[in-house]
Amino acid sequence: MEEMEEELKCPVCGSFYREPIILPCSHNLCQACARNILVQTPESESPQSRRASGSGVSDYDYLDLDKMSLYSEADSGYGSYGGFASAPTTPCQKSPNGVRVFPPAMPPPPTHLSPALAPVPRNSCITCPQCHRSLILDDRGLRGFPKNRVLEGVIDRYQQSKAAALKCQLCEKAPKEATVMCEQCDVFYCDPCRLRCHPPRGPLAKHRLVPPAQGRVSRRLSPRKVSTCTDHELENHSMYCVQCKMPVCYQCLEEGKHSSHEVKALGAMWKLHKSQLSQALNGLSDRAKEAKEFLVQLRSMVQQIQENSVEFEACLVAQCDALIDALNRRKAQLLARVNKEHEHKLKVVRDQISHCTVKLRQTTGLMEYCLEVIKENDPSGFLQISDALIRRVHLTEDQWGKGTLTPRMTTDFDLSLDNSPLLQSIHQLDFVQVKASSPVPATPILQLEECCTHNNSATLSWKQPPLSTVAAEGYILELDDGSGGQFREVYVGKETMCTVDGLHFNSTYNARVKAFNKTGVSPYSKTLVLQTSEVAWFAFDPGSAHSDIIFSNDNLTVTCSSYDDRVVLGKTGFSKGVHYWELTIDRYDNHPDPAFGVARIDVMKDVMLGKDDKAWAITEGGITKGATIGVLLDLNRKTLTFFINNEQQGPIAFENVEGLFFPAVSLNRNVQVTLHTGLPVPDFYSSRASIA
Repeated sequence: MEEMEEELKCPVCGSFYREPIILPCSHNLCQACARNILVQTPESESPQSRRASGSGVSDYDYLDLDKMSLYSEADSGYGSYGGFASAPTTPCQKSPNGVRVFPPAMPPPPTHLSPALAPVPRNSCITCPQCHRSLILDDRGLRGFPKNRVLEGVIDRYQQSKAAALKCQLCEKAPKEATVMCEQCDVFYCDPCRLRCHPPRGPLAKHRLVPPAQGRVSRRLSPRKVSTCTDHELENHSMYCVQCKMPVCYQCLEEGKHSSHEVKALGAMWKLHKSQLSQALNGLSDRAKEAKEFLVQLRSMVQQIQENSVEFEACLVAQCDALIDALNRRKAQLLARVNKEHEHKLKVVRDQISHCTVKLRQTTGLMEYCLEVIKENDPSGFLQISDALIRRVHLTEDQWGKGTLTPRMTTDFDLSLDNSPLLQSIHQLDFVQVKASSPVPATPILQLEECCTHNNSATLSWKQPPLSTVAAEGYILELDDGSGGQFREVYVGKETMCTVDGLHFNSTYNARVKAFNKTGVSPYSKTLVLQTSEVAWFAFDPGSAHSDIIFSNDNLTVTCSSYDDRVVLGKTGFSKGVHYWELTIDRYDNHPDPAFGVARIDVMKDVMLGKDDKAWAITEGGITKGATIGVLLDLNRKTLTFFINNEQQGPIAFENVEGLFFPAVSLNRNVQVTLHTGLPVPDFYSSRASIA
């Protein structure tokens, strides 16, 4: 049951829930913690002022708060509550379990009342620290939220199951461990105290003695408080509203907002939802069993990779030792390559083990929590949370699909050293070669009319001189680093045309080529100067995107077929220079949270952008249909900046950004965006960079 412990802890204080209440988003909070994170809103945002103005909103109306999350490689996210025009910005804090929470704008006034009965400031707003949805409280304050008595019962059972052994209640000095409990006396006895104080004769002979653990259970099974209606505190829940999916009382049906809704018997719906949760758990249990077997398979793969690596290294060392001393340096290079492949395979498998272990622990915790909830005998309390649990169980089961339980790496090393030709060449070495040698090939000629650049790619073509009589066995193409540095080989082969991808934008490269045969290599050709594009033109990449992403408009417009967040990358990567692109919001339904930014090529594609250490993104909850998001990646200054409708969002979002990055977006089926590329850097940023 230890995996279930995180399900029983408050996201604000990190401790076990105390008097938990259920928010409309189905998440829970301690009653005291809920009061601590209240924020007072302006008068114009209150439910009373909205009703007076004629806008039809509910008492718990979700606000379009000005909130933004910036995700970096060192943190899962940064959140800030922007407040309102009349209130200064209040930075968020992190709770013990890592969830960002919003502190109150000012400390609450001292009071001697309980958290539920203490007065709540007028026009108070509360933001869920887990889903970040916000709502305004009505006149009832925190009393308007139902209490989660099922969760209280589960926590009580969990804490009692982990408590120390029960002690005798009649020992005078050092209490001994209890051996029995009398159900009629409700007292725990050790053996000496039982014989002395509770002899098995007379009236006491009819008392029933049970083991201590069973006695603790019988104590725990005392009648619980009956859940009462949040709107009518003197009425107990008696029916279930099908439309609102919540228990209601008779007074709600006669004069409340549920009078015209379809209702069903509380007991029948209790049994129905318990059955649905049990059926959902069966499928999730099968997934958990498969996951455990999969972890065993992955751990065996680690051992097999270790054994194959040792065997392969031994074979490689034996082959290298057969060569002369001049090959020792090459031998070290080959060993380094094998070790790199070895570490890569282990890293991939270990990362998958870690990811699968975390997901399995969360799944097991959810299962144990659901099983404990099913044991509850409070229909009203159970029905308050059953829908949310059923959705979570189905969602967790879906997350185990789509290749999650398939190894991402094989155990075999697809490398084989063929040393026979080299050994044969060594045995054939003789002084005869000194007497005569064949000529080297002529210098190749670059064909300027066929050489060109596109975006950050360069295509080069060459040929042998027309009057050359010495055949070339192959060619070596070299480019510098785009900054006048040393040349490096980018192609070796028989072809006379080559396209080099992944160059830096707005950079000048020098290219040259030489031919070779068995005798040697020719001189270099004349150096060709190539200029890459100043700005990047690119589209979204279907090859690396999640399978739920839907492409249109020549891969410039994307949406998603899933309600979950999915990631899509751009086709072009950047590692140098200043780059700017924009995305327009074509569709924006039901207040989703799309994320925009940059990512590594191996970023996770099935979670929101920025949830791992491979992406840097902005999540802006206040955008609407037609909004334009600008992304400015300055790899010269190693910064990342965001714009919304041509307005810069705060200072520089991320610093120390180094490496190869791809434009990235995460979205669900409620969002559709269009990519705009080939844009110049904003004028004000260019002037600022030149001054700096």
